[in-house]
Amino acid sequence: MFKKLDDTISASEQITVDDVKKAAEQGFGMIVNNRPEGESPDQTPGDAIEAAAKEAGLAYVAIPVGRTGFSAPQVAMMQKAMADAGGKPVLAYCRTGTRSTLLWSLAEAQGGRSPDEISAAAAAAGYDVSVIRPQLDMLAAQAG
Repeated sequence: MFKKLDDTISASEQITVDDVKKAAEQGFGMIVNNRPEGESPDQTPGDAIEAAAKEAGLAYVAIPVGRTGFSAPQVAMMQKAMADAGGKPVLAYCRTGTRSTLLWSLAEAQGGRSPDEISAAAAAAGYDVSVIRPQLDMLAAQAG
């Protein structure tokens, strides 16, 4: 269920309170919720995930990504969340894991990581980031 993108982060489909416990047992240090509240009636509410994360000793950050796409503040928030994870891996989730992977990809490119490396890591986890490849290339070029 948790798909490792690299040593710092894994992406997942919607998680449950029980999944938070599993994440803690697997050594994750932070949960990042990329799902807007009320997106579907069957999703576990973010406040329930947050409470379970705190109970399990995990940090929790909500960076909801809706249908309008990604914004520069969301990318910056993802970078900050990754930096604030204290060296422990992050578990980011949304409905399928795709938005979490795309947001991570943008944050990595903005930090200067090679778009080819990002694409390969995402593909190895079963995600396709080709839809944002031009943005990855642009962000990586701007990062130098």
